Amino acid sequence: MAITRLLASRGDELFLLNRGNRNKELPENVKTIVADINDEEAVAKKLLGMNFDCVGDFIGFVPEQIERDFRLFSGRTKQFIYISSASAYQKPPESHIISEDTPLENPYWEYSRNKIACENYLMEKYRKDGFPVTIVRPSHTYDERRVPLGVHGRNGSWQVVKRIREGKKAIIHGDGTSLWTITHNSDFAKAYAGLIGKPEAIGQAFHITSDESVSWNRIYQAIADALGVELKPYYVASQTLADISDYDLTGSLIGDKANSVIFDNSKVKRIVPDFKAEISAEEGVKMTVKYILEHPEFQTDDPEFDIWCDKVITALEGAKETTRCLK
Repeated sequence: MAITRLLASRGDELFLLNRGNRNKELPENVKTIVADINDEEAVAKKLLGMNFDCVGDFIGFVPEQIERDFRLFSGRTKQFIYISSASAYQKPPESHIISEDTPLENPYWEYSRNKIACENYLMEKYRKDGFPVTIVRPSHTYDERRVPLGVHGRNGSWQVVKRIREGKKAIIHGDGTSLWTITHNSDFAKAYAGLIGKPEAIGQAFHITSDESVSWNRIYQAIADALGVELKPYYVASQTLADISDYDLTGSLIGDKANSVIFDNSKVKRIVPDFKAEISAEEGVKMTVKYILEHPEFQTDDPEFDIWCDKVITALEGAKETTRCLK
């Protein structure tokens, strides 16, 4: 949505191909193509006679979806920007400094391996068929609807925000000191929009993140500060969480968020020299918490996750007590 708003504000002729679920929120000058991208035949009919300077894919998760997009848009666009993921970078990383030269290798998360496979397919089409692909790898990008977190349930971030607001303990992976990068979507949009129409971006991959690296302690503290309450952190080793979780924390933690990383954004800045992420982690978290509190539709309870958190904390406290008794 941040990219949509930015492109609309600068006067681009923008078409959104989607199922129409959020179109009421769109700027007036945005045109829509209402269709389900999974219905390839129907989409192909709606695209007849249409050509684009750029096509952006945000929902290609497995190679089959990207193969479909190649069939739909080959010959129709001068540029195809594919949203991959910075989680595709080598885990564990050989260096905490991540550049686009960092190998793509993630044995812990199928999501990331599928993104790598999608990238490989598109780059092969670029080399063999001249398909004009640009690959973009976001890291932890967030908007006004969801607070960035390390550990959460299936229904998003609200239950953690609610636990913190109610004075309950919030589970933080590790000891909260590992470094992470969160990027507000309005900052991400600036670099993304800057890559559109740049011939030198064709056949290239870029990550787009903030230059700020913060600890997970700072991120969770920012949530508590925005709520005006005390943070009560409960630290659990990432591997322990992965081993005992009902959720895919092996992928999202061991294969991503438990690793300290600092992103080198010099490559995208060479193409988009005026790009600068301006919203700090604390400021962005505060904005998001405020928005969620003002919009009850984003306050989706997740009692299953809440119970799981309490069970984990109770079990670990019991283990500590047993250990003390054995001394």
